[in-house]
Amino acid sequence: MRRKEKFHPDESPCPCGSGSPYAECCGCWHADFQGGSLAPTAVALMRSRYCAYVLGLADYLLATWHPATQPEEFSLPSVKWLGLEVLNFESTDDAGVVEFIARYREVGRAASIHETSRFVREAGKWYYIDGDLHADN
Repeated sequence: MRRKEKFHPDESPCPCGSGSPYAECCGCWHADFQGGSLAPTAVALMRSRYCAYVLGLADYLLATWHPATQPEEFSLPSVKWLGLEVLNFESTDDAGVVEFIARYREVGRAASIHETSRFVREAGKWYYIDGDLHADN
């Protein structure tokens, strides 16, 4: 039987798959998002949002969701996130698009989300707008 490894924020690799330690990657955006530390790009925000799903940080997800598209009710899915692959990203000064695949396990079954997400930057802060899901191949 495999033991679940405990996540240590100061020493664990970031769940976003960047290869950097969490504390030096998405952890810095999560730790101080209310104090003004902001993800500097659309792809950095997308990675930090994936990481927030992994770690159950609903407040961060809501704070980085554009108010125009933010859901009235939100709950985290009860899945085990397995990994993130960023396939493509494009951005201008105030708009960005990120295509990714997020893998997860739900009730013992592996699955994935393939999405192209849209982001906008307003007053220096990036927000998630919405995304288009791709059909599984």
